[in-house]
Amino acid sequence: MSALPGRPPEPALQLDDSLSQRPHELYRNLHASGAGVRRVIMPPGAGPWSGLPVWLVTGYREARAALADPRLSNDLQRTARFFGGGAGHSRGAFSVALSQNLLHADPPDHTRLRKLVNKAFTSRAVQRLEPRIEQITADLLDRLAGVGETDLLVTYASPLPIIVICELLGIPASDEDAIRSWTKGLVSGASPADMATASEEIGAYLTDLVARKRANPGGDLLSELIRANEDGDQLADAELVPITFVLLIAGHETTINLIGNGVYALLRDRPQLERLRADSSLLPRAVDELLRHESPSSHGTFRSTTADLPLGDVVIPADELVLVSLIAANRDPVRFERPDALDWSRPQTSSLAFGHGIHHCVGAPLARMEGRIALGRLLERFPDLALAVAEDDLSWNRSTLIHGLRSLPVRLTAKDTQ
Repeated sequence: MSALPGRPPEPALQLDDSLSQRPHELYRNLHASGAGVRRVIMPPGAGPWSGLPVWLVTGYREARAALADPRLSNDLQRTARFFGGGAGHSRGAFSVALSQNLLHADPPDHTRLRKLVNKAFTSRAVQRLEPRIEQITADLLDRLAGVGETDLLVTYASPLPIIVICELLGIPASDEDAIRSWTKGLVSGASPADMATASEEIGAYLTDLVARKRANPGGDLLSELIRANEDGDQLADAELVPITFVLLIAGHETTINLIGNGVYALLRDRPQLERLRADSSLLPRAVDELLRHESPSSHGTFRSTTADLPLGDVVIPADELVLVSLIAANRDPVRFERPDALDWSRPQTSSLAFGHGIHHCVGAPLARMEGRIALGRLLERFPDLALAVAEDDLSWNRSTLIHGLRSLPVRLTAKDTQ
């Protein structure tokens, strides 16, 4: 049974590259149809998920309910069987060393892991990072002084969070480029073979890193995770490796796209940009609105139903694959007035940019801090900031999880001053 009594099930909708390249157009049409949940077929070329039948959740109310419902399992042992065989497909291209992480665990395992991580990754630890984030930001902006045009993703949006998260975890600066390459290979829509290679390489690196930190712990977050103790319970190496991996992804790729997508949205709305530049007290509210407007995560991780799940006006049967669209929910016109508009005065409503429920992103406070500092200091330093190419020349990563531009060429100074 796939629909409530009285409503016949609709045929599955075949998706195309609009899922990654024109998602707002796709989801406006689905919102207009009144369907908050729709059976779809994943588009060709969507990595390990190409051609899979999936229940796509697009309504805000339905998405929030789904993310908090225990009948939706994140357990990768359940969802992996939907992806078919082959080393690159069996765990959605994650290696064995990375697959059993916070994102892919259900209670009680998730409860235990999250409690131990929270003991190390505290709000106080995040707040202590603010002066260092300010310094890194200033250094990156100093390097851009006198540069006429640049790809802002390469020279600013990417270096800032990778430096921060590597310093936080105690990863040597000399390894930052390798980390950046591996994480990009995993989230940018590369081939299953490339994703599997990146997964194996970063898994091997993190396994060695954990061993070195256990032998010689320091004052970094990874060392704190090794020391974390809850009533005699501590994290094993096999748990520390995938947890460190998740923190890297959450602390790097999401923040790159928060900054990149935020700058892009501001450059398309000069009145809101100028309002923000004139009143820096709006920055925290602006970051939340930018997260809603151009969410850095397209969808949550794939989940599977453990029982029949009533959601909206359908019942999703047991043992079905479900994908919750964060980007669609955050522009649901039922929830948000003028959902496609940027508005710093919008009433504070909880967007789903960082998820909801037990899997709400543990790194959300750090990402918000980095976004606030990065956007604020950039606008201060370069008041003439503008796109250096036509909007039609920009393209988005072909990823089902990450919503971010492939590049962001900008002009830092006015044309007549170059």
